[in-house]
Order: sequence, then C-alpha cells, then structure tokens
Amino acid sequence: MSTDNDHQGESALTVIVAFGANAAVAAAKTAAAVFTGSASMLAEAAHSWADTGNQVFLLVAQRKSQRPPDDARPLGYGREAYVWSLFAAMGLFVAGAAVSVWHGITQLSHEGPVESPGVAYAVLGVAFLLEGVSFAQAFRQTRAESQRLDRDVLDHALRTSDPTLRAVLAEDTAALLGLVIAALGIFLHQVTGSAVFDAVGSILVGLLLGVVAIVLIERNRRFLTGQESDERLRQGVLERLLSLPEVARVTYVRLEFVGPRQLVLFARIDLQGEEPETSVARALRRVEEQLERDSRIIEALITLAIPEEPSLTAARS
Repeated sequence: MSTDNDHQGESALTVIVAFGANAAVAAAKTAAAVFTGSASMLAEAAHSWADTGNQVFLLVAQRKSQRPPDDARPLGYGREAYVWSLFAAMGLFVAGAAVSVWHGITQLSHEGPVESPGVAYAVLGVAFLLEGVSFAQAFRQTRAESQRLDRDVLDHALRTSDPTLRAVLAEDTAALLGLVIAALGIFLHQVTGSAVFDAVGSILVGLLLGVVAIVLIERNRRFLTGQESDERLRQGVLERLLSLPEVARVTYVRLEFVGPRQLVLFARIDLQGEEPETSVARALRRVEEQLERDSRIIEALITLAIPEEPSLTAARS
C-alpha cells in the first residue's frame, strides 16, 4: 500500500523531470525562433520558459507544503502547495498565454517566407520527445492514483488534492498540443508563403495556455477556500466512525482538504451510554485519536450531537 511519503516523492520526481525537460526545450526553441523568425516558434519558446519558471514554483510548493505541523500552524503547511501552484498558474497565463497571443497579433501583417524550416521542425521534434517523457511520468502517476480511487484519469487530474501533479500533467498536455499547432503553422507558412498561418498558430498556442491557466487557477482557488472531500471518502470516514465502540450515532461529518492528501475532520456524534463530563471528554479524545491514525487526517475535531439531530447512515456499496 502506498504511503503519503511515496506519493510526495513521486510528485517531486514528476516536477523535477518536467523542469529538466522544459529548460532544455526552452533553450532549443529560443535558438530556433531567433534563427527562423517563426512567430509560432517564438510563442512556443515563451510557453516553455513560462513552464520552466512554473516548475520552480511547483518545487517550492512541494518543499513548503511538507513542513510538519507546529504551534504556529497546528494543521500544517499543506495549503502552501495551493498558494505556490496558484502563482505558477498565473505565470503561465501572463508569461505564456498573453505573450503568445500578443506576439501572434503583431505578426499578422508580417510578410516573407519562413527561414530554415528544417531547423524549426527538428527542434519541434526533439521538444516533442522531451515533453513526451515529462508527460509520460505525470500521466503514469495520475493513472496509478486514479486506478486506486476507481476514477478515470481526467476526473482524477481535476479532482486530486495534489496541485503539482495536476499542473505538470496539464502543462505537459498543453505543451504537446502546442507543438503540433506550431508545426502546423510553420508548415502552412512554408507551403503558402503567408505568415498569417504562423501568426495564427502563435495566437492558438496562447489561447490554449490561457484555458489551461484558468482551469488551474480555479482548482487552486477551490482548495484554498475550503474544498470538501468527495462523497466516497466521506462515506468511508462515516463507516469508520460508526464502527468505533464509543460511538452510538453520527449526525454530521465534514472532511476539508488542508493540503495535498491532508484532511481535517469535523464531526458531531452521540456517545454510547450516559457518562459524566470527564468520561465524555476522554471518550471523545479516544475517538479523535483513533481517527487521526489515518495519515491523511491531520486533525479530527469531534463534538457531541443533540438528541433532536437526525442520524447519518453510511451508504453500502
């Protein structure tokens, strides 16, 4: 069974692979853009430099979010991951999308044949291979996690509490699509002699990056403002609560993400029997301690339910 440390180590490897691939690709695309004068290639270079910078943000997110809880942050530093991932998504929007669209628009009136298209195709081919390696690593991790949770890959990529995994997979997918668009733009420029196709390719790459950035910004916003867990995880915790000998019934359960694979649990329960105040306090603490043995639950906060509250029942699959 995979542990949280295993997931964190694999996510860190995914980001490092993406950083290395993007840095190499960005340098190659920049040289090719200068050599060929291609608007699509320049848009791709801006995209890759933006991705490279974003990987730095994602590495910071990994490092800061893994700090253990302390007196200043009793729930840990997990939400740091969403803050730094939000910075990365905004960087993708500004440095990648906006620059690509602006450059494409300015090149719409440009005339003349594309210079040394063979160089451009060669660089795009190498970039596709390098980006493919990074994508394969991110996809492999996403697919493995989605299978454990019985989700499809796209659904898990959107719903995972790990923002660095989602960002790398989204950016690598956009990178591969962007390379195809850039190659098509250069090819049509070469065949027709019209630079409009190359410029349109730059604009399309920018729009693609903009869509990806907006999706990533929205997902990080949700987790920063209190994203609740999915229903299946909630049902699992409810079953666990009802199985404890101290618990007679449960009237409220809420699981909220406070970091990648890190949850805080809020619940109201009715204890078995009628115990004095001290015994009740000790029973509640025992329940909390048993729930906190799950490495995903950073803290469990359990309170007493009143008799009038309706009981919750765990769904049977």
